[in-house]
Amino acid sequence: MPTIRRLPETLVNRIAAGEVVERPAAALKELFENAIDAGATRIAVRLVGGGLDCLEVTDDGCGMAPDEMVLALERHATSKLPDDAIEQVTTLGFRGEALPSIASVSRFTLESRVRGANEGWRRVIDHGAPVEEGPAALPPGTRVRVEQLFARIPARRKFLRSARSEYAACLDVVRRLAMARPDVAVTLEHGERRVLALQAGEALAERVTQLIARELRDNAVAIDVERYGMRLTGIAGLPTYNRGVADHQYLFVNGRPVKDRLLVGAVRGAYADMLARDRHAVLALFLELPAAEVDVNVHPAKTEVRFRDAAGVRGFIVAGLRAALATGDRRSAQAPDASAMGRWQQEFQSPSPSGEGLMLRDRVMDFAFGPQGRAEEAAPVPEEARDYPLGIARGQIANTYIVAEAADGLVLVDQHAAHERLVLERLRAAGAGEAVTRSQALLMPDVVELDEPSCDRLEEAAEKLSALGLAIERFGPAAMLVRSLPHALAKADPEKLLRDIADDLALNGPDEERGALLLGEKLDLVLATMACHGSVRAGRPLSVAEMNALLREMESTPRSGQCNHGRPTWVKLAMSDVEKLFGRH
Repeated sequence: MPTIRRLPETLVNRIAAGEVVERPAAALKELFENAIDAGATRIAVRLVGGGLDCLEVTDDGCGMAPDEMVLALERHATSKLPDDAIEQVTTLGFRGEALPSIASVSRFTLESRVRGANEGWRRVIDHGAPVEEGPAALPPGTRVRVEQLFARIPARRKFLRSARSEYAACLDVVRRLAMARPDVAVTLEHGERRVLALQAGEALAERVTQLIARELRDNAVAIDVERYGMRLTGIAGLPTYNRGVADHQYLFVNGRPVKDRLLVGAVRGAYADMLARDRHAVLALFLELPAAEVDVNVHPAKTEVRFRDAAGVRGFIVAGLRAALATGDRRSAQAPDASAMGRWQQEFQSPSPSGEGLMLRDRVMDFAFGPQGRAEEAAPVPEEARDYPLGIARGQIANTYIVAEAADGLVLVDQHAAHERLVLERLRAAGAGEAVTRSQALLMPDVVELDEPSCDRLEEAAEKLSALGLAIERFGPAAMLVRSLPHALAKADPEKLLRDIADDLALNGPDEERGALLLGEKLDLVLATMACHGSVRAGRPLSVAEMNALLREMESTPRSGQCNHGRPTWVKLAMSDVEKLFGRH
């Protein structure tokens, strides 16, 4: 029989350190949070070799007396739980594990001085063993230096990544924590280079845009909603301002940076009908709620939380985000592709005898004299034209793009993308108002054959779909009967429509591991599919009256600046830019 034995304290500390400190960024997070909890107004971070060689955090907080420093390096000793009410935690740290865990796997130097003291004090711990202590010269506050991380644990050291990768993780930690506290000045140095220099007292939106991207300032909406004792603040990027990965979503609960599946799912649900599925929103959201309503003691790293009323929190975030994005109305991220705009500005070369010159001349002649579409006499410009942000229609290019003249520039509109958004908003408004949605009954009900799981999903959503004008019912194990279509989709193909809706429901089905969307959010995706079927297609000729009608409806419809996949529905070239193209300025 194997013998049961007590593990030595050094090994226990190393095991505990594995839960808290798996890389330099994790150690940095704990030290930075300690500085915030100490009431610091200035925090300076210094890295060498991405934090692998050295990381140092200096603050001007309350500091510690020598006897407190000894106690702080013992496991489960903390000043942040004055009583046993762990459910009322209001500080970032509270477990009393970070400092002893880090000190057990590195050469750890702790220097601190309380205000009013004549000098500070220093303690040095080398991989768990005290090696030095004595007076230290430093201003009031605390300085912690971590060197030789995992030097005596080669099995852990070899799993660390390159200095560049570890630096990127450390930078992300500083960004997230600095974002949550715009009242604290933060500096970050890597080697000899100063990376960040953030001033104290900045507005939240200014701090966020500095740390995420400057252009977010012009491509985002502010959020500030409060309900049921919860408050949601921050900024959310317009759907047209998106990324291919979700690494620019910053989520905070009571000032604590978290990576919580429920919150990530709520963000995805709020943007569900505004982004393509492979694109991700850019935002920073700050959720505040009573401490008793959230459990932060879920994981040693404290990046996960658990809510007492998870469904209520999710619904609050989705509703708050959607309301804020609706205030963006017709706004669209106006950043035309640089290479495309560059081609506008290429100087025309006169034809030369060379083959290249002749080819260029042929292309120019084709463009100049080969009619590409019909022209109509433009309607007189009304006096109120200046009140139209999207201008007056002047023509159509490739039967796909509407050209309009606005008071301040030239507007190009993607007719399919724009109309798709308009149809979606009509369908949503009809469903949300619980009014009798206009539907088009089929002369003969249509039988659509599908596999059994698809039929099950459609049958489950049938009642909700009926409220939107799509009346379906089960017709045997592997078929659905379509009795009516929404009026806006009267000409849609029932079979293709049902297959697409079934695919949407399958993609966002009840799979907890993928963070399923709630039924109401799933139906938003279904509405987006229905809208695509009922919208004006690219390649369809439009009259000037139809074009103007589309522009006017866009101006009065929320979220019309982006299609249902997060792409812009219109772009504008300012008149000053048009004049620059011709060298007038």
